[in-house]
Amino acid sequence: MRIITGVYKGRNILMPKGIRPTQNKVRKAVFDIMGDIEGLSFLELFAGSGAVGFEAASRGVSELVLVEHNAACRQAITSNIELLKLSRCTLIPMEAEGAIEALRRKSVRFDIVFLDPPYRQNLAKKTLQMLDAHDIVTPNGFVIVQHSKKDDLPGIEGGLVLFKQASYGDTRLSLYRKETTRHVPKSDLRGDV
Repeated sequence: MRIITGVYKGRNILMPKGIRPTQNKVRKAVFDIMGDIEGLSFLELFAGSGAVGFEAASRGVSELVLVEHNAACRQAITSNIELLKLSRCTLIPMEAEGAIEALRRKSVRFDIVFLDPPYRQNLAKKTLQMLDAHDIVTPNGFVIVQHSKKDDLPGIEGGLVLFKQASYGDTRLSLYRKETTRHVPKSDLRGDV
């Protein structure tokens, strides 16, 4: 798999076997929607190969944290960090739930959180609930959930408010913003590609 744009554009990264990588068009859509992310902090849960996080690093995030518990995936991530010579990247070898709790205890917050859990296991909704409860997203920060179109996620989860959805085959991106005041969104912005 190649990095799409930024300082590492065209660089290959290693993919561990047995994972469902985020497709190029979905990765591109994530960053097209987010726009300029230079200088922001980025957390990728269920990192797999770290492809989305490495794309964020290529686009200039100030801090990158990858969370992955699978040993083969962690080995691929470590090799990719070395290949790209990333100095501002941290790998947390834990399940997402434990990592969220550990980050909360350290009072660490992120401007952008991306998660792509295994499909159809209710992990997307459960992790979204944990992110809201543990308050590791900065005020006005974003949570981007890549999930199956068959997984129904809420419009509001505590302080996280859904503001956009887009579908790509069986995959759906649900984008949430952490609101400082709770309200019902003006409209449901959905798009199918």
